[in-house]
Amino acid sequence: MAHTTRLTRLARSASAVVVVGGLLTGCASDDGSLTYQTDYSDHRPLRVVGFPSAGSLATVQKAVWRLADGDTDGLAALAVDDTQADVTARNWVKTFGAAAKGNVTADFYDEGSVRQVVVLYFARSGQIKEIEARIGEDGSWGLTLAEPDPSEAAAEPTWVPPKPGCSGSRTSGAPSGS
Repeated sequence: MAHTTRLTRLARSASAVVVVGGLLTGCASDDGSLTYQTDYSDHRPLRVVGFPSAGSLATVQKAVWRLADGDTDGLAALAVDDTQADVTARNWVKTFGAAAKGNVTADFYDEGSVRQVVVLYFARSGQIKEIEARIGEDGSWGLTLAEPDPSEAAAEPTWVPPKPGCSGSRTSGAPSGS
């Protein structure tokens, strides 16, 4: 009888270990989610104007984080075409990296189902940068990183308003103007 009780206790203990292990595994985050949570808590929030899609917003947010961290490899990894991604990422980090550590507003233009023009306004430096987020050939969102010339990468777009939300995009779903 004592032997049977001992076996029953062992079986219960083993079952409890399996159940607890399964619960802990089920509650654990995947690497992508954990990385996003860490990045989010380590950086200033991105201010958003316009109507980003989930994909364009996540891609632009990651780009600003990579700029702020000086992470040229991480920024280049966001490219939809890696032909000039490495040199462009270095140019962008050199030009906008310090400013990305401060407040950044992303002004999203277009409707964003497959591509979206985004204008970044860096409050710390007053710099403005136009970028393009789009779906790549693999079906995931990324950036067009095709500015190997440092002066091209640093050039301020001529068509954008001096402040976010002043033309083309809106801060809410309410119609602008009329």
